[in-house]
Amino acid sequence: MTSIDLSTYPFTSPLLRELQWRGLIHQITDPVELDAHLADAASRPRSVYAGFDPTSDSLTIGNLVPMMMLLHVARHGHRAVAVQGGATGLIGDPSGKTAERQLQTPETVRARVEAQRPIFGRVWSNARVREDRELSDPLILDNMDWIGRLSWVEALRDVGKHFSVNMMIQKDSVRERLNSRDQGISYTEFSYMLLQAYDFLHLFEKQGVTVQMGGSDQFGNIVTGIELIRRVGFDLHIAMTSRPQYFDELSESDQAKFERTSEDARRRFYGPTSIQQARSAAQEKQKLSDDELAAIADPTDMERLIASLAGVGPTRWFALGLTAPLVTKADGTKFGKTEGGAIWLSARAGPHDTSPARTSPYAYYQFWLNALDADVIRYLKIYTLLSREEIDELTRSHAANPGAREAHRALAREATVILHGRSAMEMAEKAASALFSGDIAGLDADTLTEALAGAPSSTLARARLDGPGLPLVDLLVEIGLAKSKREAREFLDGGSVQVSGNKAGAADAALPHMLLHGSLLPVRRGKKTWHVVRFQ
Repeated sequence: MTSIDLSTYPFTSPLLRELQWRGLIHQITDPVELDAHLADAASRPRSVYAGFDPTSDSLTIGNLVPMMMLLHVARHGHRAVAVQGGATGLIGDPSGKTAERQLQTPETVRARVEAQRPIFGRVWSNARVREDRELSDPLILDNMDWIGRLSWVEALRDVGKHFSVNMMIQKDSVRERLNSRDQGISYTEFSYMLLQAYDFLHLFEKQGVTVQMGGSDQFGNIVTGIELIRRVGFDLHIAMTSRPQYFDELSESDQAKFERTSEDARRRFYGPTSIQQARSAAQEKQKLSDDELAAIADPTDMERLIASLAGVGPTRWFALGLTAPLVTKADGTKFGKTEGGAIWLSARAGPHDTSPARTSPYAYYQFWLNALDADVIRYLKIYTLLSREEIDELTRSHAANPGAREAHRALAREATVILHGRSAMEMAEKAASALFSGDIAGLDADTLTEALAGAPSSTLARARLDGPGLPLVDLLVEIGLAKSKREAREFLDGGSVQVSGNKAGAADAALPHMLLHGSLLPVRRGKKTWHVVRFQ
């Protein structure tokens, strides 16, 4: 990691310039190399990945940051790769955790992976429609497909041998747990970083993936993956250059593994030269004996020597990493949480969906609409696809008249369009307008339920609507919208009460035909006071 100020670094890569402007760059393992690596998507498109662990059957707004980063990767002509943690999810990432995760069954994790997958397609499809342009779909992979086939012996030989326990216990995620006598850390979670590192190595070799992205809490895991790639590449480089005879001494399985390495990975190790050219160059230029070569203790010096012998630059064998900063709120409270819980990237499928609480398009729209003034411009950059010119204009209008909330409405609209589509966004806007005006009869059941989710509610027997019905004077007192029948009559005679979107008088009663969607009777007093009565 360098001391370069990444917020002002003059990137030439269009992708990095956009991520920089949007505030999505926190750490880069090698800014100069990454900038050159991503500079020309037209002739040299790169493969970039981010991982998503199945801790639930949906993803949260926290997962949306790396997803948006991958979306920008695709928008700028590179290949986006999303890796779902069907294998690593069976263990759990200890990063940021103070206690051991509860292990889930393989069936549960598999079901979560399948439930999360459509979210990626929905975001890409909505982005494609919004921008009216071609946009390559992400390659979505499940790491169970390769980690699940890795034997215990292979893991120890091919991955474990490259890392010292001394290095692993220095990682923040491990050190903090080791220092907590009450919790500690199991060998299972201790080994998580090695599995994630193996993900990067596998993707590097088989898919030509050279860049990993993630949140700032993942930087240590990303560096571990890069280190594994470097060490494996270093071993191969020694085999193929300074000690060409060593390659012939490898076991058949190790030779086969090398031959299966993707051509992209080979070029990453050797640059433009072919394997045979690298061998020949090393044999011709070799000036040191094997003993003299082995005496070089500094790995960096060794890398430079081996690179010079093969005629390639030392960073050509390196993979690269990029992280985004943790998104926070200006008031210091946790981002992505409301009184109702986490903000999810999925909604319930319908009234009969019994899945855990999810975030409807209306609630999602309202979450962004209620952003703090100090946060709204930053969120526009991170969570929407609005251009620099559009956001600059919103920045000026927000500074001139923050009370107009133009930037907030743009944020709510654009963020909802990307996740749920334009029709869902328009229904959310319609619901917000209906709550303000009281004209709620046209809202579908899910939107109405979500729009009034924060209102007090009561459940009454449906039989009370029989015959002449339930007098509204009595109902207002019973549900707490009036202190007495006298006050209830005053509210009703004054025209300040609406029932199911229609004005009601003191002589009126609640009847079955007033129910919305068969069971709901929303009652509003004044402009903002709502109560939902459910008749069963």
